[in-house]
Amino acid sequence: MDFQTAVKTCLSKYVTFSGRAARSEYWWFSLFLIVVTIVLSGVDYLVFGMGEIFSPLSDLFSLATFLPAIAVTARRLHDIDRSGWWMLIGIVPIVGWILMIYWLVIQGTDGPNRFGHDPLGTPPYGDDDGDYTQSSIPNVGS
Repeated sequence: MDFQTAVKTCLSKYVTFSGRAARSEYWWFSLFLIVVTIVLSGVDYLVFGMGEIFSPLSDLFSLATFLPAIAVTARRLHDIDRSGWWMLIGIVPIVGWILMIYWLVIQGTDGPNRFGHDPLGTPPYGDDDGDYTQSSIPNVGS
């Protein structure tokens, strides 16, 4: 999955917490959030000149993308066969953060799991709804 497809997918599945998300979908969307937030923070500083105190553009963007970010994180955890509720482990300082990063980086389960079909695999027979896009990232060690 490429950058543009990942962003479109995450924004079109605004509050879809079911299904699975590949690593590429999650990380491209995270990169999008970081880059746009940095750019909007710079614009806020140039236009409003108050920096950290008053940054309406970046704050509105963060508010608008809060639910898609949570949804794609839940779908990413589903890809490794974990419940989306596991993202609450991020509340635990250091150990929780390291565990979440590890889970978000590892390869998802091959084939279908209890949360749906493999987002990197082919869709099941007769399912042509376009939700499953072949990844542009090659498999390593296969």
